[in-house]
Amino acid sequence: MPERIQENPVNASAHPVLVRADSAETLQDGAASLITLLADSDRTQGALTANRATLRKGSPGAPAHFHTRATEMFFVLGGSLRVLLGDRIVTLGAGDFVTVPPRLPHAFAPAPGEEADVLVAFTPGMDRFDYYRLLERVYRGEATVEDIKAGSERYDNHYFASPLWQAELADA
Repeated sequence: MPERIQENPVNASAHPVLVRADSAETLQDGAASLITLLADSDRTQGALTANRATLRKGSPGAPAHFHTRATEMFFVLGGSLRVLLGDRIVTLGAGDFVTVPPRLPHAFAPAPGEEADVLVAFTPGMDRFDYYRLLERVYRGEATVEDIKAGSERYDNHYFASPLWQAELADA
């Protein structure tokens, strides 16, 4: 007779989230950038949000910004990623990992002449997928930068000017 496994009452409402590569939604948010949507906070009971960023050579990546409510994590699957972390810039290679706590200014783009394939996650989860869809609509000319600005509180994405990051992009 098979052994009966008792469900843990603490996690009785939690369910695994399985996303197959061939069914994941992929968005193009720039000429050299793709975002593959993996799990948004509504699917993870608010635990996390995850996506895959594929940044081709020359991609401007994400401009300087910060979040007020979540830690953002970057795990480089392949290539090389440069990241603004407050007042310094670091370059990450395949297998490198960094966390960015709430309110820390950051930005990211592939290193000069490189591509970057990155797993990006937020914890706790935040509704980001509609934000990524908005970025794609802006790229297609179906929405404007003003729409992005109007959603900064909703999406907890606050842009600002970073002379250090601008100089880094100009040098590339």
